[in-house]
Amino acid sequence: MSSREPISKLDTHEVSNQPTPLENYNLFEQDLALREALQREGAAWAQERLQAFGAEVGSERVIRLGFEANRYVPELKTFNRYGQRIDEVDYHPAYHELMALAIKHEIHSIAWLAPQSGGHVAHVALEFLLSQAEPGVCCPITMTYAAVPALKHQPEMAAEWQPRLFSKVYDERFIPADEKRGVTIGMAMTEKQGGSDVRSNTTRARPLGAGGLGAEYELTGHKWFCSAPMSDAFLTLANTGKGLSCFLLPRWRPDGSRNPFFIQRLKDKLGNRANASSEIEFKDSWACMVGEEGRGVATIIEMVHHTRLDSAMAAASLMRQAVVQATHHSAKRCAFGKKLSDQALMRNVLADLAIESEAATTLIMRVARAFDESTDNKGAKLFARIAVAVAKYWLNKRTPNHVYEALECHGGSGYVEESIMPRLYREAPLNSIWEGSGNVICLDVLRAMRRQSETIELFLNEVELGRGGNRYLDAALDKLRTDLHDHSDLEIKARRLTEGMALTLQASLLVQHAPMAVADAFCASRLGGDWGQAYGSLPPKVDFAEIIERARPKLSV
Repeated sequence: MSSREPISKLDTHEVSNQPTPLENYNLFEQDLALREALQREGAAWAQERLQAFGAEVGSERVIRLGFEANRYVPELKTFNRYGQRIDEVDYHPAYHELMALAIKHEIHSIAWLAPQSGGHVAHVALEFLLSQAEPGVCCPITMTYAAVPALKHQPEMAAEWQPRLFSKVYDERFIPADEKRGVTIGMAMTEKQGGSDVRSNTTRARPLGAGGLGAEYELTGHKWFCSAPMSDAFLTLANTGKGLSCFLLPRWRPDGSRNPFFIQRLKDKLGNRANASSEIEFKDSWACMVGEEGRGVATIIEMVHHTRLDSAMAAASLMRQAVVQATHHSAKRCAFGKKLSDQALMRNVLADLAIESEAATTLIMRVARAFDESTDNKGAKLFARIAVAVAKYWLNKRTPNHVYEALECHGGSGYVEESIMPRLYREAPLNSIWEGSGNVICLDVLRAMRRQSETIELFLNEVELGRGGNRYLDAALDKLRTDLHDHSDLEIKARRLTEGMALTLQASLLVQHAPMAVADAFCASRLGGDWGQAYGSLPPKVDFAEIIERARPKLSV
């Protein structure tokens, strides 16, 4: 070979035995568990919408936007060039494109504007797909969606803001809300001294008049975590003379001037880099009270309840994308003379991951239906209250190790930033902390049972629907009934109890609705004790091929 031969001609640079890029596929069409759940849980009318959205978020263009939004991180602009305080965050255009995509498809509003029942199911399914492309933009989308029930505590405020919230147009301009074509709403609750203990908040609210419902106040205080600080308004908590109260604080005052909203810094956080999480200060910042004075937690908990639905959904979404990536890679790459997906032990790992993912999808879609039914059904409301906490706790506990195992299926190629796997792995712990860490959520499960004693029987009635379908499930149902009625040492046992509730509910749903191969493998491993302490330790008689093929995307290119 001539010394002048181009390096591209060298034999050592011929690439073989590498998978094709996983792009230009329909995320909805390729997800059998999600498609079946959409039909079953009451949102079949949204199938065409999901089909169109699934193709878009699976396109090379949108996948690339997710990478770009994380590579080019938000920048804080505290001052302009004239030394004036502006407190603005600059995002890469990819972030704005993803936000526009989400709002165009009404992920933030479909739950409230749906033409028939099933709006929350449709919302969860849509955001489940969006999160697989880029979870960072889901934060402002979720908070805008979840702000609606809290605003309803103040009808005149809801009448003013809802038309802006429900717009299908994303308007990134930083101008007063009444001049925009669409707005987003954020949340600022936690403070340095308290975290989840919001009753220890020290932010103060001073009335500008008589005070009370819907009245104007000025707020002064420090909020330690405020995600999406370029939202147009924020629901926040502050103390009045009568206790902790809820307020809507916009970025602009009614007279068109900037509201004092000082972004102290952007958090250098674990997780996605696309969304800006910030630390902020209020200094005589204009706001209006939402709901009753001194009842701020009860008011904003409506928002928290709905954000918990999405934080459970996000865990299921991460699991699904991890399984998609692992099964695709393993079907295209060979080792020791066979495709990875044909290796017995790898099949065990892939099937185990697929079962966990399907159980998560099935659970979150059932919980979403409970939200839809809560409007005029007290029992559904109580079930939704406890089931969303159970789902949020357990799915988020399962996600980090699930994503790690999927990453390991790739070997070294999954450990570099050109792969999506590092992004999924960094994101995996997030939603276990957001809107209540594990202990807070488990104590909330206990609180739900204590406040409304019928909640226990409602939950048991739901899981009993699977009785008779699997002997391991039947034994778990008997144990759960005993555990739920044993009130000794409840706080010490809260995590174990919540785990048992989650696994039994997942198993019951799979026995009722999933293929027998999936349901039996889940019950034998998760409930029957025929399982090790790591993924890939399913019993030998599992139908690995059927489970893997059900989960694996089939590319048309």
